[in-house]
Formats: sequence, structure tokens, C-alpha cells
Amino acid sequence: MPLNNYEIVIGLEIHIQAKTASKMFNADANAFGNNANTQASYITLAHPGTLPRVNKKAINLAIQLGLALGCRINQHCYFDRKNYFYPDLPKGFQTTQDNQPICIGGTVEIETEAGIKNIRLNRIHMEEDAGKSIHDLDDTHSMLDLNRAGTPLFELVTEPDLRSADEAVKTFAAIQKLTEYLGTSNAVMQQGNLRCDANISVRKKGATEYGTRCEIKNLNSFKFLRKAVNYEAQRQIKILESGGEIMQETRGFDTEKEITYTQRTKENAHDYRYFPEPDLAPIHITDRHLADLEAAMPELPKTKLQRFKSQYKLSDYDADLLSESMPLANYFEEVAQISQQPKKAANWILNSLKSYLNEAELTFSANIIAAQQLADIIKLVEDEKVNIGAAKSQLFPQLINNPTANALNIAKKLDILVGQSENLGTEMVKQIIAQNPKQVELYTKHGKKNLLGFFMGKVMKQAKGKLNPKQAEKIIKQLLNNES
Repeated sequence: MPLNNYEIVIGLEIHIQAKTASKMFNADANAFGNNANTQASYITLAHPGTLPRVNKKAINLAIQLGLALGCRINQHCYFDRKNYFYPDLPKGFQTTQDNQPICIGGTVEIETEAGIKNIRLNRIHMEEDAGKSIHDLDDTHSMLDLNRAGTPLFELVTEPDLRSADEAVKTFAAIQKLTEYLGTSNAVMQQGNLRCDANISVRKKGATEYGTRCEIKNLNSFKFLRKAVNYEAQRQIKILESGGEIMQETRGFDTEKEITYTQRTKENAHDYRYFPEPDLAPIHITDRHLADLEAAMPELPKTKLQRFKSQYKLSDYDADLLSESMPLANYFEEVAQISQQPKKAANWILNSLKSYLNEAELTFSANIIAAQQLADIIKLVEDEKVNIGAAKSQLFPQLINNPTANALNIAKKLDILVGQSENLGTEMVKQIIAQNPKQVELYTKHGKKNLLGFFMGKVMKQAKGKLNPKQAEKIIKQLLNNES
């Protein structure tokens, strides 16, 4: 049977590190990049006699994430112990939520070729992250960094509603965008703030029963998620086509070979021996607290996208790109409000600024060029004090290198302010006409009006941005017509 006669079934478990100053159950710092094992106190290490205490901000962030995704908030929930041994789990168990997660149900909306698709959520539960095992610093030993142990972690579990690698990537991307907007997480995959496990199975098209699934662990980029899903689906289909049987297991993804590989056979829930955490009281969330958290939520991506289109009259494409992240959206609005030219602000950001960022291999930061500076460039061009070409090629790069500089002062130093006197343009055009008698004759005597572009090019090159193109064209036509 051909490979395309199978359907891929995917469910995601997305792990989101919460953006808090301290860890989930103690006051150890929750920070990235510090020296190894400098953020692991006796409580993180679960020494005898130590007791955990829940991070209230983490609970609030989990609730707001659930509200944004349309989940039912479980106002009476508790933590459980999930028992298993792994070197980077110093307590020997993980404090998590099993029977009573804080968020139940909900949906993630993605756009597919067939239209909008709602991916159902099973739950979002709170837990603590494990430490990090490091295997490439020593040939014979693995190292442990327990700084990450105890970091507040939200696990978002989808239903098996995804049918392609593309849908999986779009769901993962939607969660990254939402968590950044809400301030739930820094959402930087390279720092481990956001990663996912993909549960993948295949079945023949038209079948209603799910196939045996394999879980691909710790995928921390859209690229790796896409490649892992496609490879694993093809691996399973080939096994089935050859008469084999899929074994339920946990697999890893080799980013160099771009293949999945066996890590361990899949544990079942009873293997973890869940039971309610005896050292933590149940959580009770009041109606008033829920209402206060909902009222404090920022504008969400979908709402912002629609507002950008209606308020600023932007195209679907521009509005989508500008609402891509909260910092970029805020920056656009600031430039638009200062300049009072939202469409031109959008063009500058999506063309000149984005091109610079791509060439420099940088991510967006409002510190690259201040909103006031970009608005000043727009105003100088609109007031016909600086030509658009000179603004893009000379003024814009100079302001990037001088983030506190004044746009008008830099334009003066570059000597690119458009000359206000017609004498400047007239003298330049006369000089160009004198230097090109053959082209003048063709234009004036033989009707070669397309040579206007030739003269415009010569004049604008000599003017070096000091002459307005409209003014230059007017002078060229006047003087050439006098020649005829």
C-alpha cells in the first residue's frame, strides 16, 4: 500500500517555563545562564526537613494562559507526586498535577489550507522542571546542572487532533506567540523556555481506531519538530507495510542525522505511583481572583491583529507580520502614533528594518533604532526634506549606528537635505544637458521622450540626495523643452 494511503495522528505535550523570579516551590532564583549549580538550595535538593511553598505568580500565569485558551479553570485543585528515578531529578519524584489539573479543555486556533482549525486541549497542568544532564563535557562521565530543577513548568496537552507536521508546527508557534504576549514565559526555545514532546501514530486513511503511538521527546525548534514528525511517520508506515508491529516507546530525535531513535519503553501511569503531595495544601481560587486576573490580561494576538487592520487600515499580510510578537507590535504602534503615518511606519519596519535584521542575523529589538528616530525619518521624507532613496541608503543606516542621534542633525551632517532653492537644481540640469548633446538632440529633435529617465538618473546621481525627484523632473522638462 502506498505511503500516502496512511494518515498521521499527532498530539503535542508543550512544556512552558513560567516567567517568574523564583522557582515553583521555593525562593531559589529562576534565571538562565548562571554558573552551574548556583541556583539549587536545600529545598530544591529536597534535603530532609525542608518543605515546599507554592509560587503564587506561577499559579496566576497558569490561570491567565488557560483563560486565553478558553479552558475551564479548576478552582479546587492540588499537586501530586510523580515517582521515578532520573539523575537530574534530585528529589526522586516530581511535584506535578495528575487528577486535578488547574486548566481543563480549551482550544488552540490555527490556520490551515482548508481554513481555521481548532485544536482541542485536554489540559494544562503545573509542575516543576528537572535539572539538566550534560553528556559532552567529559568522555566517561555525565555532568548535572541543577539550576533548572524546580523551575515552574506548565504542560499543555493537546488531543490527537493534528494531522500533519505543518499543523503541529503551527500549533507550537501559536503557543509560543500567546505565551510571549501574556508574559507567561520568555518563550525562547534556545534557552529551554519552550519545548515539546510529539506523540505520533499512523493509521490507514478511513480508519477510526488510533495506531500505536511513539513519543518523541524534547523538541526545541519548529524545524526539529517538523523533521521529527515526518521521519517518525515514515518509519512507522514502513514497519507496518513490511508486516511489522509498532512498539509503544519513548524516542529521541538526533538533530545531526535527522532520525528518531529508541530511548526507553513507554511507562504507564501506574508505574509512576501518583499520590497527592502531602506537603502542599490544595489550591482554592475564588471567583473574584479569577475576574481580577482576566481583567488584567493584555490584548491577545488575534484581537490585536483585527485592531491593526481596522484602526490602521493595514493589509492582512502586514497586520499579521506586525502582530507577530508583542515587542514588535508595540514598536509599530509607537512609530505610527509619533509619525501619524501608520502605513509608512509599517513599510519601513517590514522592509528596511526587517532587511537589516535578516542581513545582520539579529532578532527584533526596539533598541536597534528608536521609535522616535524612525518616525523622524518618515517625517523628513514626507516633508520632502530628504529623498526616500537617501533616507534608506544613508540616513537609516547612520541612525542604526547612533541610536541616540537626532535624524535631522544626521541628515545635515550627511549633506542629504533637499535643496530648497530651484537654482541648485537648475544649475545641475544645465550642466548635465551640456555634457550630453547627443541625447538632448534625440529627445528634442527625434521625439525620444524615454530619454527623460536617462537625464533623471544623471541629475539624481550628481545631486546625491539633495534634490527632490519631482522638482528635478520639472526642471529637466522645462530646460529640454527650451532646447527644442
